[in-house]
Amino acid sequence: MNRFQQEVDAAVDALLLQQVILYPTDTVWGLGCDAEVPRAVGQLYKLKERPVGKPSIVLVADLAMLSRYASKVPPELEAALAAQSGPTTYILPASRALAPGLLAPDGTVGLRLAQDEFCHRVVRRLGHGLVSTSANKSGAPTPARYAEIDPAIVRGADYVVGWRQEESSPALPSRIVRLGEDGQLEVVRE
Repeated sequence: MNRFQQEVDAAVDALLLQQVILYPTDTVWGLGCDAEVPRAVGQLYKLKERPVGKPSIVLVADLAMLSRYASKVPPELEAALAAQSGPTTYILPASRALAPGLLAPDGTVGLRLAQDEFCHRVVRRLGHGLVSTSANKSGAPTPARYAEIDPAIVRGADYVVGWRQEESSPALPSRIVRLGEDGQLEVVRE
């Protein structure tokens, strides 16, 4: 078995044990856990010192998984997913399948189709959405690469993925699109 697959397996094993992982995403390094396990979400928020009620993004493997976590999926979303040129987070009304701590006060959640091969394989194997929040204490600057992550975050994670730690190119956050009151998708952040 190659190193890539070993890291995927180890990350999934930790997630199945309801643990928090530190991992590379298709944007910045993130902290993650199973999006359906309230206890794991609580642990992640405690490590990040993030206030309850401040939502996090959930990575999904495909449109079917996205539909499981959104109570309303606009008809044009499938075409938008096919046309996106980079990581895009969609803010949609949340379903009851998600841990409550992940939802915004207005009942929405940010969902993003995992484009990174590592994330996609982890989410596919886990079979659930994967929380993806930047690997920093709440209010601190978002680290652009692994080497910039606060050592307290690294120590606090139950499992630290060893894949892509040496990359030096800074990463950027995702584009954000929200489902408007009129049912249309509106760009919030490019």
